[in-house]
Amino acid sequence: MFLKPFLINIYNYMLSYNDLKVGVVFIYEGAPYEVISFATLRKQQRKPVAQTQIKNLISGKILDRNFHMNENFEEGDVEKRPVMFLYSHKDDYWFSAVSNPSERFSLKKGVLGPEANFTKQNTEVTGVYWDDEIINVIWPIKAILEVKETVPGEKGNTTSGGTKAATLETGAIVQVPLFINKGDIIRVNTVTGDYAERVEKSASSF
Repeated sequence: MFLKPFLINIYNYMLSYNDLKVGVVFIYEGAPYEVISFATLRKQQRKPVAQTQIKNLISGKILDRNFHMNENFEEGDVEKRPVMFLYSHKDDYWFSAVSNPSERFSLKKGVLGPEANFTKQNTEVTGVYWDDEIINVIWPIKAILEVKETVPGEKGNTTSGGTKAATLETGAIVQVPLFINKGDIIRVNTVTGDYAERVEKSASSF
């Protein structure tokens, strides 16, 4: 009589309230969602509530949802495989399987998120598959890119808090410190779009 619930836990891969953490993938309203933020809300004389932001891995849509301690969730059975980012055309981003370059497929920019703006062509990334179909991509968190356009830097000004716009080799525009010059190599956080540091000066900076 105790066998049935035991089998349900094994074969249905059910997750409890306590399993909801950032990065966990579960099935919600028939689609795979990833938890991208999690906080516990505690009210007096009430059971805690999980305040979450969850991302639909198929559409890219982000939802704010609260979950309660008595709720259970089906684990999202996703698989990760290496894929090659080839190029983008308008809102379509094209990839190929690393093991078979002739196997090509595309995803919409709206699904991929802002990280796509900072990835160079012919870069290996991680494809996310659900039911053997690619639904999203995990991009590198940091990218090293060349500054293609910006106004001339202010020599010696490495402490000022001022910033200016710079266009990177992928076409993305970021705010950089005033001392950055065209041709400099910088590191960028692809999730936030923030400048992190200068990796290498351009030859004209010396």
